[in-house]
Amino acid sequence: MRVHIASDHAGFELREYVIPKLKEAGYEVVDHGATTYDSLDHYPTMCIPCAEAVVADPGSLGIVIGGSGNGEQIAANKVKGARAILAWNQDTAALGREHNNANVIGIGARQHAPEEAWTLIKTFLETPWSEEDRHQARVDLLTEYEDKTKK
Repeated sequence: MRVHIASDHAGFELREYVIPKLKEAGYEVVDHGATTYDSLDHYPTMCIPCAEAVVADPGSLGIVIGGSGNGEQIAANKVKGARAILAWNQDTAALGREHNNANVIGIGARQHAPEEAWTLIKTFLETPWSEEDRHQARVDLLTEYEDKTKK
């Protein structure tokens, strides 16, 4: 599976930690930066292209990392077709995939030790979408609304 990843300065070190772990686990990694540390960078410039790439690459998933993960998740969700969650424990990481068919996970690097963040990411990547009718109906409602409001 292809995994797109992006971070701002606050998530830079965690991104650097996660990329080799993803490769070791057999994922094909597409890095959307930041490729150098810049304390004045802006997360939308990395996270939006990451989410766009996920939407354009069916079957892929995305990871956006920042200090809290909030802004990064918001940026990813601005992209039509992106369904980004903010994971803060294993349940939210798994349920985002299982119930919401989320395709992007937001992680707060200042909220988790690297090993804990990796566990959340692994959980997200390894949890399948349930495809249950009740969950699909909810995703369809979101998509219908998005189709009416986003161009």
